[in-house]
Amino acid sequence: MIIQSPLHVQLAKSLNPLVNLSSQRYSIIEALAKEPRPRGCVKLKYIKNLWRIRIEDYRVIYSIDDRNTSLDVIAIRHRNDAYR
Repeated sequence: MIIQSPLHVQLAKSLNPLVNLSSQRYSIIEALAKEPRPRGCVKLKYIKNLWRIRIEDYRVIYSIDDRNTSLDVIAIRHRNDAYR
């Protein structure tokens, strides 16, 4: 999925949990295009340019490239599996 907006967001094809996400949760992911560092996001330690946001029991891990104005969603996983 590609969203053309101030920030280009690209979702990896292997993001199967999208099927389990409600439209409200999915809209939070889409909102990253306008605000890539929303309130509550956390920069992951020891990994360059990776961020995490919580959406209920899921974690969205993504990278931000400010120079190219792009955001790549790396993973959407249940919190138990997010960092494995």
